[in-house]
Amino acid sequence: MNYRHAYHAGNFADVLKHALLARVIEYLKRKEGAFRIHDTHAGRGTYQLASVEAGKTGEWIDGIGRLLKADLPAKAADLLQPYLEAVGTADPPAEYPGSPVIARRLMRKQDRLSLYELHPEEFEVLSAHFAGDWQARVNRLDGWLVAGAHLPPKEKRGLVLIDPPFEQEGEFARLTDALVKAERRWSGGTVIAWYPIKDGREAARFATGLKKSAMPDLLRVELRVAEERPHSGLCACGLVVKNAPYVLAEELKVMLPALTKVLARDGSAGWKLEPLSGER
Repeated sequence: MNYRHAYHAGNFADVLKHALLARVIEYLKRKEGAFRIHDTHAGRGTYQLASVEAGKTGEWIDGIGRLLKADLPAKAADLLQPYLEAVGTADPPAEYPGSPVIARRLMRKQDRLSLYELHPEEFEVLSAHFAGDWQARVNRLDGWLVAGAHLPPKEKRGLVLIDPPFEQEGEFARLTDALVKAERRWSGGTVIAWYPIKDGREAARFATGLKKSAMPDLLRVELRVAEERPHSGLCACGLVVKNAPYVLAEELKVMLPALTKVLARDGSAGWKLEPLSGER
């Protein structure tokens, strides 16, 4: 309950996570039918980059700050365009939208957004931001309960974004449990699960456990921007996508090299794209 994303908003991890989120939403929009997005750890919705918190770390400068200035290859630029349009092209940016605002900006009038935030102050800011928005519902609820109690959505289409703060022990186990519950309750739904890589061995054990599970259609995506050193902060992160759109892997093969080049802080930067299980 102590985590504040304001210190990290717009960093390289947000860029990877939100660029991928935007591609999945764009895929869902190919069909006319409505979809619902569940954001389990929504935060406050938007973050002022001139705030004291953002100023203390300046992480956005090496994240969205770099991407806004980058001369991207044409194919990568096309794929990243929805994300960048949702973020806004002001350089330097005054604020960075979190996943709730990015999702909302990409949705159509028939689509719906369910947001979950337990921290009281973050919940109040999030609620105020979406006040009067009939397409969005804000819930003060532990986001870990969503997979077991709020799926499937009545629209039968959509995605779940699980983006926990990883400030407590056992978060990888909880993430695995959430994926298992989501598979059980909504086997056809897409789930995007984010995780930090602070210890490569722990992340590898997480991936190995998912490989051994009975869940089909799991895709692992990782990005490293620098070698981890004492006091260097987060240098790598990953996402597991359950039921990824069939086009996503090919899109990521275009996006990941471009993002790695833009966001790299030293020569150890790199990316990984790996199926953890076969198709359904």
